[in-house]
Amino acid sequence: MEELVRPWRLGPRGRWWFDVLLAGTLFLIIPFYVIQVMVNGDAAKDVSSSSHVADLVLVVVQLVPLLWRRRHPVIVYAIVAGACGLQVLLIDYPLVSQVSFPIAVYSVARYARPRWGLAALGVGLFGSVLGAYDWMNAAVPDGVVQESFKWSTYVPVVLSLATFPVAAWALGALARTRTAYVDSLIQRNEQLRREAEQRAELGATQERARIAREMHDVVAHGLSVIVVQADGARYAAEQDPALAPKALETVAQTAREALAEMRQLLGLLRDGDTLTRPQPRLTDIATLVEETRAGGMELAATLPEPGLAVPEGVALTAFRVVQEALSNVRKHAGPGAAARVSVTAEGDGLEIEVTDDGRGAAADASRSGGLGLVGMEERITAHNGTLETGPAPGGGFRVYARLPL
Repeated sequence: MEELVRPWRLGPRGRWWFDVLLAGTLFLIIPFYVIQVMVNGDAAKDVSSSSHVADLVLVVVQLVPLLWRRRHPVIVYAIVAGACGLQVLLIDYPLVSQVSFPIAVYSVARYARPRWGLAALGVGLFGSVLGAYDWMNAAVPDGVVQESFKWSTYVPVVLSLATFPVAAWALGALARTRTAYVDSLIQRNEQLRREAEQRAELGATQERARIAREMHDVVAHGLSVIVVQADGARYAAEQDPALAPKALETVAQTAREALAEMRQLLGLLRDGDTLTRPQPRLTDIATLVEETRAGGMELAATLPEPGLAVPEGVALTAFRVVQEALSNVRKHAGPGAAARVSVTAEGDGLEIEVTDDGRGAAADASRSGGLGLVGMEERITAHNGTLETGPAPGGGFRVYARLPL
């Protein structure tokens, strides 16, 4: 699976150095301000030297807290806003360091809860109204009485000042919303990746179980036929040598078919191996019945019409159920046991029944440590079918399965 590409962001160290660079750039205001005072003197603003000290203190208080604006945005905003409020009370003109106020508003809207951002915006709007009023009154020369308040001048000044906190709040809220959205996408992608890995792992587990069932069916059926035919060939070689070649031919044919199916299953474990044998179909049950009869078992069969269309998975499961049941008959029913196979389509289901009249030892197959009946049940359950196994009435063993179509 492809690695998730995360959006580029500054790390903790990068954010710290960015804030240091921002505050350091703004700190350049301080030496420029001191140089301006030294060059122009008190006549530049017609204020006392104590006013210059107040200006310098306000500049420092408004700029220094910006270093902690990410970790403590509300506290930093309170300090910067308080310094701006003191500026209105102590002096009657703006300072360049007031650029820290919209930065503080942005930080609250970006890193604090939304209600704190709205509160900062409200304070900023109120400060715009108050600051505009203070500066316009300070612009009136001493001794001059202002006849009427000029709203035509006051309102544009308020609106221009209010633009800064509104823009800062909007940018901060937008950045906070975007970050939350990106984080949710990253979290969702991580969840999808974990779910995909879990599905892949579950699919691999199911595939291993399926291959294990296939291997068991192929080996159990093939070897049981080979053992029976080999015993028959040995007996025929002693009593009637003319029957030995036929038994040996059945052994060779069964071995070749088992080997072909083994190669098919092993091919599933190789990447890109498509040269595999087709899966057994419903019509292959007839071939299975003939092979079993050739092995010497008395077997009666009721099979569906060759043209019956069923899903491939259902056909494979039906074939494997019959194959495993006949293998159990050979292994557990005893010599001379007869069996009957019935595969019929009834309504919306396919019914499979295999019975024998042997000694009934197959009833202990599920407790003998084998995996035949367990694999059979797993196959049936995978198709939402039902399986019944146990001693048959009157002796022998019965396997009954129903698969929905």
